[in-house]
Amino acid sequence: MASTAKRLGKQIIGYPEEIIPVISTRDYVLQTTQDPIRRIQEYIASLFPILGWITRYNLGWLTGDVIAGLTVGIVLVPQSMSYAQVFATSKDVSIGPVAVMSLTVSQIIKHVDDAHPGRWEGPQIATTVAFIAGFVVLGIGLLRLGWLVEFIPAPAVSAFMTGSAISIVAGQVPGLMGITGFDTRAATYEVIINTLKGLPRTKLDAAWGLSGLVALYIIRFSCDRLAKRFPHRARILFFVSVFRNVFIILILTIAAWLYTRHRQSASGSYPIKILKDVPGGLRHVGQPVIDPELVSALAGQLPIAVIILLLEHIAIAKSFGRLNGYKINPNQELIAIGVTNTVGSCFAAYPATGSFSRSALQSKSGVRTPAGGIVTAAVVIVALYGVTPAFYWIPTAGLSAVIIHAVADLVATPKQIYSYWRVSPMEFIIWLAAVIIIIFSSIEDGIYASICASLVLLLVRVAHPRGYFLGKVTVHNGVSEDKDLREVFVPLTKDSVTNPQIKVVPPSPGIIIYRLEESYLYPNCAQLDSALVDYVKGNTRRGKDMSVVRLKDRAWNDSGPRRGTQVEYEANANLPLLRAIVLDFSGISQIDTTAVQSLIDTRNEVERWADRSVEFHFATILSPWIRRALVAGGFGVGSPSSKIPQEIAAVVPYRDNLGDRNMLDPRDEGPKDIESGNRKGFKRLSSTSTLQPPFGRQKMQRRNLNIRVTSFAGHNKWSKIKQKKGANDASKSATISRAQRDILVAVRTGGSADPEKNLTLAVTLRRLKELDVPKDNIERTLARASRGKDKGGEAITYEALAFGSVGVIIECLSDNTTRTVQVVREILHANSSRIAPVGFMFQRRGIVRVAVDRGPASQDAVEKLVELALDEGALDFEESGGEDDSTIELTFTCDPVALSRLTGAVTLPGRCRELLASELVYSPLERIDPSEEIASGLEQLIMALEANEDTLRVWTTADS
Repeated sequence: MASTAKRLGKQIIGYPEEIIPVISTRDYVLQTTQDPIRRIQEYIASLFPILGWITRYNLGWLTGDVIAGLTVGIVLVPQSMSYAQVFATSKDVSIGPVAVMSLTVSQIIKHVDDAHPGRWEGPQIATTVAFIAGFVVLGIGLLRLGWLVEFIPAPAVSAFMTGSAISIVAGQVPGLMGITGFDTRAATYEVIINTLKGLPRTKLDAAWGLSGLVALYIIRFSCDRLAKRFPHRARILFFVSVFRNVFIILILTIAAWLYTRHRQSASGSYPIKILKDVPGGLRHVGQPVIDPELVSALAGQLPIAVIILLLEHIAIAKSFGRLNGYKINPNQELIAIGVTNTVGSCFAAYPATGSFSRSALQSKSGVRTPAGGIVTAAVVIVALYGVTPAFYWIPTAGLSAVIIHAVADLVATPKQIYSYWRVSPMEFIIWLAAVIIIIFSSIEDGIYASICASLVLLLVRVAHPRGYFLGKVTVHNGVSEDKDLREVFVPLTKDSVTNPQIKVVPPSPGIIIYRLEESYLYPNCAQLDSALVDYVKGNTRRGKDMSVVRLKDRAWNDSGPRRGTQVEYEANANLPLLRAIVLDFSGISQIDTTAVQSLIDTRNEVERWADRSVEFHFATILSPWIRRALVAGGFGVGSPSSKIPQEIAAVVPYRDNLGDRNMLDPRDEGPKDIESGNRKGFKRLSSTSTLQPPFGRQKMQRRNLNIRVTSFAGHNKWSKIKQKKGANDASKSATISRAQRDILVAVRTGGSADPEKNLTLAVTLRRLKELDVPKDNIERTLARASRGKDKGGEAITYEALAFGSVGVIIECLSDNTTRTVQVVREILHANSSRIAPVGFMFQRRGIVRVAVDRGPASQDAVEKLVELALDEGALDFEESGGEDDSTIELTFTCDPVALSRLTGAVTLPGRCRELLASELVYSPLERIDPSEEIASGLEQLIMALEANEDTLRVWTTADS
């Protein structure tokens, strides 16, 4: 009863706040646990994406998959054998052995062998790494933790790829030249130095290695140039370039066989190093043997293997997703990698992940679905069982040439490196440092360093966000100097972004407006506290005259002013008294406990400085949880000193002794708590309102009106648009009055009073005749328009927000803008709506609607007309039945600049029966389905707006 009386009392005295509920924990639980059965079903379905496309599989897709699968399979065999030498035993993504992973596995084997000499063989170590790393990645995917990969930024990935490529190339040059006698798995810089020292020991292998490497690049560049010169041969040249690895390995193998088959020494060696025996088939199929002691020995090396599996595959999948226009699911990609490695360990496979070169090849080969991998697997199995005897004579120098040629493209280009410097110098430094660490230490250290440095940079950016003290700029409508103004708030400090010619006016004296461009969290809350307190102390008056306070009564950290210092006293007296602090929360999406406590401390400190209560206002709160946190911190209760809210009050406290009540306009609706709703059982703890400039005691001049002067275009009415004018008018007199205005607009739009020259006018006249508008009225209006004697008016567009969610655009033609503004504002206010910028919800489009005779040849006529319209700039079309069974109606959509051209093209003799409409419309970017209550209120609003004699048309984002 008491709360009801208090609420009625506030209504009587005009309390300017609208009470809204605070979201509860129960709401959060309900939102997160809503419809669990459906979520479980969706989760299970997401584990098998093949179900989404297998039912639509067709012959066209099969052709593309077979071609791409064969192509990748033929390339995969020599590449995989080459990468095995390093190891020393999305639809587009090709999963298999890759150079970087092979190098990492070889380093892991070396690490284990150094710690436990001869205890485990290399294949067993590699298989164990594949099983455990695959199982970890599979778990990450099943738990939907793929978002963790997003913490590894692009420069870190690029540094990893570049450093790894340099390390791989450096490690393969000795094999290319036949140089031996040192460890090629040492640090990259040591390998480079030892290679240079060993150049005098170059062997005959260099003849095969260097010739193969040069031939690979010659074929590649020649095919690229010939494809540009002979585009009609591009497809053939593409496959010639693709199979260059196979060609070169085949030629080098034949040459090695011819040269070495009769030159075997007594010890069984040959003049050049060849591959020799390669076991055929799948000889080690079975349950993988996992030694717990081996797992313990690998524990320190497993994280880097997991990171590489994640990093390389996701980076490649995202790259080709962007290239081919589809979005990947990182979690599902991780599941694919996890299954590949866990199942592969049963076949004694070593770790595999996405390959950039083969993925690019698969994409360019025209793969249509992930089924292309099945064909690739078939090619590899055939090679394992039928071609392994031919692998005996493959020269290892040739395999080194294939590796160098494949991984050299992974090195970042100078253009890419320069772009890192241009975008973020700090990220460039991280990239450079990671590459240097990889070269002088190891891939593992480079990856860890780049990830840690990137995370530190992220934390630094969060802990030191940008914040601005705001001033206001008055924006004119472009015509009037003193009417229809609005104010926008921009930073007071000049920078290289804002226009230096624009004068930024500080807010009213005693008002401070601050905007933070980052979530308000514990790492950065001290920054906001310091910024506000320092600004308050430097720009507002101290409430207590400290010159009369004895030194022994002051705090130890209060340095002045001293007694008798008249200069400091006068300087302080000239500053304004602090009245309110406005915090723009438009850039804050999260807030935590520490930040709220810091805000409370800030409030206490500035109130001690001002020696009075200070209002805190929060604008553009994005989340109900932020509002809830502020209420819990005491922002939103009657007294700033209250620690816990005890009564219904505002999030933004309002006290009569600090300013004119007109600061807050009770007519302006505050933002709705769309997440919490308004269900029975909520405890009403807070309220909110919209604060409009200027602030302080000065009376509000609310100019939240968005008016744009537009050219006259497209005011003819399309019969199937809900807001069609004329046909919906309630009285004949209103119809006639509106018809006169429509004729004037059509004449101005088309530039002629002759219907034969002005298609817009012709459509308007035909529609008015259907509405039985008297012929005399039409002729008199045409005569006035042709003589140029009409008074005309100004075309004005108003933007408004209805019922908190529906965007509305009102087109008006007025000879008295002051009257029109007042009438529109009153109509909106009476129907729970307000002026607000909603233009971003719409796009300007041209509409052309024609009728085509229905008959045996109508379908051909429609197809020709549609093809013609598309050539003339049409973006889309819709076919529907006419008002009777004798016609077909076609509606074309186009850009505004193409409206005239499109209209003229489709209305030429013989192309259509008649033109039904040609106009410019406001098309919603996304239509909303309003509730029954909102739909009813919206209908009343539109009727009221259309009854206004100055209104031409009304557009909304609601479904008609």
